[in-house]
Amino acid sequence: MTAPDTQSPAPADKPRREPMFTPEDKANIAWFWRGYLREKLPWLIVVFGMVIAQGFVYQQFLRLTESGLRVIFDSGTLRDLVVICAAVFGVFAFRGVMSYLIPRVSVWIAADAVAKLRRELIHHLMELDLAFFEHTPPAAMIQKLVGQVEGLGNFVGQTTVKAGRDIATVVIVSIYLAYQQPLLFASAAIVFPVIILTMQLVSRKVKLVQAQTENAMRDYISTIDETMSGMRTVKIAGQEEVEEDRLVKSTSRLRRLTIRRNAAQAVILPCIDFAAAFVYMLVIGGGGYMVISPAFDVDGAAIIAFLIGLVLIFDPGRRIAQFVVSLQGALVQLRLVRGLYDERAGIVDAPDAVSEFDTGADLTLDNVTFGYEPDRPLFRDLSLTFGGGQVTAIVGPTGSGKTTILSLLGRLYDPIGGTVRIGDIPVNKIRISDLRQAFSVVAQDIVIFNSSILDNIRYVNPDATDAEVRAAAEAAELADVIAERGDLPVGPKGAQLSGGQKQRIAIARAFLRDAPIILLDEATSALDQKTEDKVKRALGRLARGKTTIMVAHRLSSVIDADRIYVLETGALVEQGTHAELLAKNGLYAQLFDSQKQSYGN
Repeated sequence: MTAPDTQSPAPADKPRREPMFTPEDKANIAWFWRGYLREKLPWLIVVFGMVIAQGFVYQQFLRLTESGLRVIFDSGTLRDLVVICAAVFGVFAFRGVMSYLIPRVSVWIAADAVAKLRRELIHHLMELDLAFFEHTPPAAMIQKLVGQVEGLGNFVGQTTVKAGRDIATVVIVSIYLAYQQPLLFASAAIVFPVIILTMQLVSRKVKLVQAQTENAMRDYISTIDETMSGMRTVKIAGQEEVEEDRLVKSTSRLRRLTIRRNAAQAVILPCIDFAAAFVYMLVIGGGGYMVISPAFDVDGAAIIAFLIGLVLIFDPGRRIAQFVVSLQGALVQLRLVRGLYDERAGIVDAPDAVSEFDTGADLTLDNVTFGYEPDRPLFRDLSLTFGGGQVTAIVGPTGSGKTTILSLLGRLYDPIGGTVRIGDIPVNKIRISDLRQAFSVVAQDIVIFNSSILDNIRYVNPDATDAEVRAAAEAAELADVIAERGDLPVGPKGAQLSGGQKQRIAIARAFLRDAPIILLDEATSALDQKTEDKVKRALGRLARGKTTIMVAHRLSSVIDADRIYVLETGALVEQGTHAELLAKNGLYAQLFDSQKQSYGN
């Protein structure tokens, strides 16, 4: 199963007693406003103006309705009735135009804000260290970049604008009713505190459940990703029922949380309905008395218009209450998205970093101490030298730290102690982009995209010409494969390619990049002898005249290395040439003897 997302709030059994808007919520809203909405302020003012204009439509409708009722009940003039009907049609036609323009403008504003937010999130992600990606489930990133950001965009561009329209309607109509019938309106207003208190209580519950739902959704996406990525293994092992059970369990958890959230939200509408029933009873009873009693100058038209006005208040009021509750879910999403910016890169350029360095010099680990967890070092005072222009191999049992050394050389990690140098310059004194430009990497686990082989090779140098890409493919012995496949895509993650073809794509990329230092990480492992021979020939051409550092499990690939380092549990136990190490009859000789049969000797 996936690792927990450290940015997600931990579930709790009981909602915490906190205000509807915590200081963190206010800070997040201010951050989103400053970064993504403030620049659209003129357009937001336009939207706000149109929303206010929409609110006045209902106020004018009430005024016209009351006048129309008096025409019907009192004067009975047909001309006046026609004028009022035309006016009613006009104000609602105006509202219809606003109903078209407002979402068009607001969605455009929100879409721009979301696009900018995504760009900045992606840029921030690209600057984070490798360690972040090795400890963060891909599902958490997918959820933020896709689901949570899109949810914020919809909330800002649609839900909030609709709520703004409803709030304008409620406020404007309420002011009009309070002006027309202050006594009746005061009696109706006594239910407002009850509605507000209910919204506060429900909002706390929704915020808690929404946080748990985001966690559950992340786990669900992770489970899908793991299942789809490992479908070959699932099928071979006959574990379809196991994976189905995992997905069903994740789905069931989402279902339970969705029901809990909706159950909390469902309290709002009945509360408003009961409040509305109570108010309507007061208005009909009290208003009827005011019409009958000579002590009040109120007629039936005024009471009917007032009742219609209450309908116009309570209907959008219901939607406002739902908005306030859904706002809590949006605040959770905003907190999770902004939380990504709390992650900071530890591998950064030093203030005095240089761009120029001798790429043909020796690479040195000098008394390096390193561990993925600081309190559990993998290396202690490890010293190695990789000769410039030479081929150096690193071998040893699984878990001995071979690949980690390559990561330290490329400064994917910084050591806890000691120094990693190229020539006399520590790698942390070299600009990261210039340092990594000096390396080409050929690894066993190579990233392949669902495009043509030529496009996959071009990935490391998008500006390369077709001739340069084909030359790199030829050098990597891929010409026959390209001739057979042409421009056909290779399938998700290169599913339609063999392991050897993927390796040769990686080698072709290295040819196209033409970096002076080659890092080979298990580049020939898990290949049959014929395919390994092709890959080795290509690697031989690639490494000619360059500094080459090989990490290998299959020792047949390191026989010709200028120097071989043998590691065991993070310590250097042997070093020398192939012949020298065999003569020592130590760990290397034991490993080599155990693999002899696979070499066909």
